[in-house]
Amino acid sequence: MAVDVNEAEFEKDVIERSRQLPVVVDFWAEWCGPCRTLTPALEEAEAARDGQVVLAKVDVDANKALAARYGVQGIPAVKAFRDGAVVNEFVGAVPKAKVEELFDSLVPSRADELLAAGDELSLREAAELEPRRADIAVALARKRLERGAEEDALEAVKAHESDFAAKGIAARIALAKADVGIEAFKSLDRGDREIALDGLLEAMPEADVDTREQLRQAVIGILTELPQGSPTAANYRRRLATALY
Repeated sequence: MAVDVNEAEFEKDVIERSRQLPVVVDFWAEWCGPCRTLTPALEEAEAARDGQVVLAKVDVDANKALAARYGVQGIPAVKAFRDGAVVNEFVGAVPKAKVEELFDSLVPSRADELLAAGDELSLREAAELEPRRADIAVALARKRLERGAEEDALEAVKAHESDFAAKGIAARIALAKADVGIEAFKSLDRGDREIALDGLLEAMPEADVDTREQLRQAVIGILTELPQGSPTAANYRRRLATALY
């Protein structure tokens, strides 16, 4: 059931609430015929998600400043909030499929839930559900590496050659077969990422061209795990460039 929200309640009922659950806001007006057409589809979509999404309604006539704040120029205007910000939106009485698409974008898919579970069986099922997702393939490959199943790990990432993390895993397996970087990867598996990176960079000067490329891919694959803007990643990227050139 949709909740009516005004300017005084918006911060609490939409912005703050969206930090716990996604909130879909329907900007509407009593005189708006398309708004009344859209409402049932919005309510059905909310009900189908069983508490995973909150539906709120804002009367633009009674809350003009709020409508202006979010650039509402035509109604119905639907905006989805997560973590305090608009993450998806549409304008107009769109088809039900479009409504469902917006709500689907806000809740975890079955594959997302399996990825979060993190065990190999769940990851394998997730990969079967969404075979194009490199993040799932990489997680599955890492889980297989934990039990020493290198060929199975390689199978998991072979279809994701454009993904840096996937390429890093494939490079790691190739290096291990050539007995290169073994100690570095042991450090990585222990959680000593910087020691692992140091070891891989130190192996570059004596490596042949092909091995140097595999070392580069392995280093980049590790660096993709670090947060964007990480000083550690920036430092090792500079060191990698120096080692290569």
